[in-house]
Amino acid sequence: MRSDIHPKYQDITVVCGCGNEVEIGSVNTEMTVEICSACHPFFTGKQKLIDTAGRIEKFKKRYAKHFEEKK
Repeated sequence: MRSDIHPKYQDITVVCGCGNEVEIGSVNTEMTVEICSACHPFFTGKQKLIDTAGRIEKFKKRYAKHFEEKK
């Protein structure tokens, strides 16, 4: 095996958007994530609604006639 071809493996801190920090080993020097197990709805049991660019309103507007016929 050739020496000095592998990246250096080190302990780093991963920072989540919610402020949670986790120590892991990686070849990266730093890492940030948007969602972690401390704030993900599956793990917390709380539903968090993230509406980007009005997608929910667009969906409701598109299918408003269909929903009113059901009632």
